[in-house]
Amino acid sequence: MSLNNFFRINLPYGIKRNEKGEWAAFNREYKPLGENDYMKHVPDEDFIFTNYGELSDRFLMEIADSPTAIQMDDDNVITKVFLYDDSTNPINHGEYDSELWNKYFEKLRWLSNAKSK
Repeated sequence: MSLNNFFRINLPYGIKRNEKGEWAAFNREYKPLGENDYMKHVPDEDFIFTNYGELSDRFLMEIADSPTAIQMDDDNVITKVFLYDDSTNPINHGEYDSELWNKYFEKLRWLSNAKSK
């Protein structure tokens, strides 16, 4: 079985941080964007991580779907941020739920403005 729609395969479900402080986007199956085989194991080394400098905790909390949409390591460093969940996923509410789509695309706009180093 694989993901079967453009949104779930090619658009970010969230972003994750590696040990170097670099970030990569992942899709609904926690795979690199474009990967649609949920059975295929994809190691972190196969993700494209980019150095955006230090994304502030405030920024990361703003793009997170909710306070519970953030994962931290043992040192309270944010390591993963989810942009939506099942209840705020725009495709779960019909194609014309403009409020959820606008909220999601606003997060992508904010991320798009992050500058790599």
